Amino acid sequence: MRSRDRNDAHFHLRRRLLLGLAASPLLGALPGRAFAQTGAGALAVTDKEVTVGILHSLTGTMAISETGTTQGEKLAIEEINAAGGVLGRQIKIIQEDGASDWPTFAEKARKLVVNDHCAAVFGCMTSASRKAVLPVFEQYNGLLYYPTYYEGLEQSKNVIYTGQEATQQTLAGLDWVGKEKGAKSFFLVGSDYIWPRTTNKIATRHITSVLKGTVAGEEYFPLGHTQFNSVINKIKLKKPDVIFSTVVGGSNVAFYKQLKAAGIDLKKQILVTVSVTEDEVDGIGGENIADAYTCMKYFQSLKNPANEKFVAAFKKRWGEKTVIGDATQAAYLSPFLWKAAVEKAGSFEIDRVIEASPGIEMKDAPEGFVKIHENHHLWSKTRVARARADGQFDVVYESPELIEPNPFPKGYQ
Repeated sequence: MRSRDRNDAHFHLRRRLLLGLAASPLLGALPGRAFAQTGAGALAVTDKEVTVGILHSLTGTMAISETGTTQGEKLAIEEINAAGGVLGRQIKIIQEDGASDWPTFAEKARKLVVNDHCAAVFGCMTSASRKAVLPVFEQYNGLLYYPTYYEGLEQSKNVIYTGQEATQQTLAGLDWVGKEKGAKSFFLVGSDYIWPRTTNKIATRHITSVLKGTVAGEEYFPLGHTQFNSVINKIKLKKPDVIFSTVVGGSNVAFYKQLKAAGIDLKKQILVTVSVTEDEVDGIGGENIADAYTCMKYFQSLKNPANEKFVAAFKKRWGEKTVIGDATQAAYLSPFLWKAAVEKAGSFEIDRVIEASPGIEMKDAPEGFVKIHENHHLWSKTRVARARADGQFDVVYESPELIEPNPFPKGYQ
């Protein structure tokens, strides 16, 4: 055989071998390495470790809310590693900062999925950041665990939603205040992006159609906004039964301080928020938000053995003065839910993990029993709690049963 023929034969044989390997879901192309396939190429999985991403805002207006979610995910991963890891592998973290900027989130998501080949990414807080990264996960078949309560009206093969959607949070909260407080008029105040606007659209429909009430006013402000005196004057003029707030991030500090400075007494003026947890209260100051109501599925003050163990571990890891909010706990669940799905699938391969996810349960989650629904959201309870001056909450209502997730409620789309 001539030299050129031998070279051509070698080239074609090598090409066939590489193509055959690329078609295999779990590769052993190099000694000591195994790569599960995804749309972005081989996943970063070796015989000793698997790489995941964490993508939250460490800087900017949303850092007040996303610092806790980052801490929750890291604590869970550390606990999983200490217990032996996942499929015999330790979890390696690559962390990126979304910087409270939606294009940055998309850029960092692409890096984690396409360049770093992460087997899963735990991240995002706002719906704007989630919407920004969603095309990346869907195009390259990545897997995102999203820990935040949100407006619903979304379901993606490539996302597991560990927070609550609107029927589990917003509608449940409105039903409670309508029944328990006899509320009929509502003033809606929110930050100006997709989650508050869509949430308030759903809320308005519920207030008018189900509660037979009225919306006395509706105002929105840019993220990071700090001047709320004009809307506070409108609220004082309208005298609504309820202020319903979807203000997010650092803006909450100014909003609640200015409410108090304007003489609005939350013992007399009912305020219900679906965007303030212990994390935000830590910045707001408990004295500025005491007696407001918030609707979430988790509060640090929940009395059960699993939560008491979680709170102790969290404070040991991050400091006694740290607090734990709803999204932080949902973020903490995410690595455990991913681990359970990987082990059920017996593989890190994205499609197999996704297929294995529905039906995964956590019987001892800090919030209580949770289960992944076929629509990739969690069955969970909802709770309403009153803010205390010390920064914690007293639960005043808990749904008697788990609420089935319904991200596309009829009549609210």
